Amino acid sequence: MENKVLYDLIVTVVNKGYSEKVVEASKQAGAEGGTILYGRGTGIHEQAKLFNIAIEPEKELILTLINREKTDEVLESIMINAELNKPGKGISFVLQVERTIGINHILNRMVNEKLAD
Repeated sequence: MENKVLYDLIVTVVNKGYSEKVVEASKQAGAEGGTILYGRGTGIHEQAKLFNIAIEPEKELILTLINREKTDEVLESIMINAELNKPGKGISFVLQVERTIGINHILNRMVNEKLAD
């Protein structure tokens, strides 16, 4: 495929209520949006108790599919704006995406840009 775009998936896990900061930081750096999923943490730092009753910490997981050329900028923006460089704020990591389907608006934009040249 001549117009092949390489993508990364930025996965960010934060405490409940912080996903909007991550999405906004991503958009400011060039991402088009993200997908927010809900879950609960089970790590060693997640063992909070109230009156001797274990509290299940709620988490938000943000999936951001991004053009590989923008990955570093988006990841940096997430780190700064969601304060992931501070302890207990969350984690973000990047996975390379081998193939994608269903991202027609990006391919259409590329074709239109080529036609305009």
